[in-house]
Amino acid sequence: MPLQIVRNDITKMKVDAIVNAAKNSLLGGGGVDGCIHRAAGLELLAECRGLGGCKTGEAKITKGYRLPCRYVIHTVGPVWQSGNRGEREKLVSCYRSSLKLAKEYKCETVAFPLISSGIYGYPKDKALRVAVDTISEFLAEKDMTVYIVIFDKKSYQIGEKLYKDIAEYIDDNYVDKHIDSYGERLRRYEVEEKLLGAALSKKAFSDISMDTAAPKAAMSLADELKNIDESFSEMLLRKIDEKGLTDAQCYRRANVDRRLFSKIRSNPLYKPSKPTAIAFAIALELSLEETNELLMKAGFALSPCSKFDIIIRYFIGHKNYNIFEINEALFAFDQSLLGA
Repeated sequence: MPLQIVRNDITKMKVDAIVNAAKNSLLGGGGVDGCIHRAAGLELLAECRGLGGCKTGEAKITKGYRLPCRYVIHTVGPVWQSGNRGEREKLVSCYRSSLKLAKEYKCETVAFPLISSGIYGYPKDKALRVAVDTISEFLAEKDMTVYIVIFDKKSYQIGEKLYKDIAEYIDDNYVDKHIDSYGERLRRYEVEEKLLGAALSKKAFSDISMDTAAPKAAMSLADELKNIDESFSEMLLRKIDEKGLTDAQCYRRANVDRRLFSKIRSNPLYKPSKPTAIAFAIALELSLEETNELLMKAGFALSPCSKFDIIIRYFIGHKNYNIFEINEALFAFDQSLLGA
């Protein structure tokens, strides 16, 4: 997945490069900076001494030494003061400078902490917004997998209003199938059985030939297979053409890796996971009805018994098709993320 939010220790990430939220001196400190220096060993400190420090908003690169990554990219984030002293611009520059260095050194995977959100005091929800917006802008033009690494839940926060709105929406729409009474389930099953029986009876009646002496022959399995409706892959490719998108625009909007999209395009019978199928529905900006239609092609549906599904319905209902914002919310509610 091109952009993924994960809960982990950044010093354990097996990627090409990790990003260190460093001090101007680059000689180590507290928080993430201290953890990275301790894990990398004294060789990292020795190399950093020769770099001559780093200005706020800029980045410098070193080897990873004892870390499981090839490189450490050191960037100095801004100290939060009031929000009116260029903090956002400097934080954006941290991410852009780091990503530029990663590209120069041919890194395919990069892991970031939430820069400046610790002792530098940058509000966590605002720091997350800058990180996601800046990284997603970069990934719109470049093929790279980028992780935002969250050490614990306390260090992660989306906008308070959005969180409350989604929580209220879940409360209003969530149906807990586990507390569904036996009587209610039995009543619903009886209704569904009657509807299904009526549908089957109607179909059976329509299939009976008017010529009672010659009953209609059953279709062979080969004939039945010829009548299969269009597959998920076929519908997806058709929708991409209808929306006037290129393949690259679609899979990047869906937060899906190019290689996976190639598999879907080359295999008409490819069956994606549910998060991947929904990711494409978001990329295509489909309505709820169209989303369910696409999901059915992959054997899925949106359910009122799933918080994941309700959050998806919330964003589609509000016509918010920013997959990175959706993934922020899904992560906040401990749900699977969209994409591959």
